[in-house]
Amino acid sequence: MASGRLLSGLPPVMLDGLPPILDAGVETLILGSFPSPASLAAQHYYAHRQNQFWRLLAALTGEPFLHLDYEKKQRCLLRQRIGVWDVYRSCMREGALDSAIEAPQLNDFSWLKANTPQLRRICFNGKTSGKLERWFLEQGYDTRVLPSTSPAYTLAFERKLELWRAAWLSEPIIR
Repeated sequence: MASGRLLSGLPPVMLDGLPPILDAGVETLILGSFPSPASLAAQHYYAHRQNQFWRLLAALTGEPFLHLDYEKKQRCLLRQRIGVWDVYRSCMREGALDSAIEAPQLNDFSWLKANTPQLRRICFNGKTSGKLERWFLEQGYDTRVLPSTSPAYTLAFERKLELWRAAWLSEPIIR
């Protein structure tokens, strides 16, 4: 398979991710891998219209995420004690697929304990972000690797919702 650098013929460009949606009251942090081109362009997590993230969260929380602008989505997340971030702060990637991520640089999660004292659970939005599960387990967090909300992951919405709901409602595991 050709790398992203060969597909476009252009030199690789390092892309920067989005800032976290976090505050001191967050109890659950949802970690994705890296924003899609649509999300980077909009400066909005899960901005691609076919990504099922906001639809899933609406079903889980009862909040009208699908009808809110991004600023209101962020406030609503924090009111629900939910944070959103990505495992990678920067990378090179052509397109939106996680498999195309090159030269990823991790976000600095070392400050989470001091700045998000209520944080207990980390939910990984897909297997790529779930590669960091061990580190978060070692820090004492309860973790769940969930099916990706990406349209590239073709599991039916109803099944994704079932798996997300099971993880969402399960009691944290004390380690």
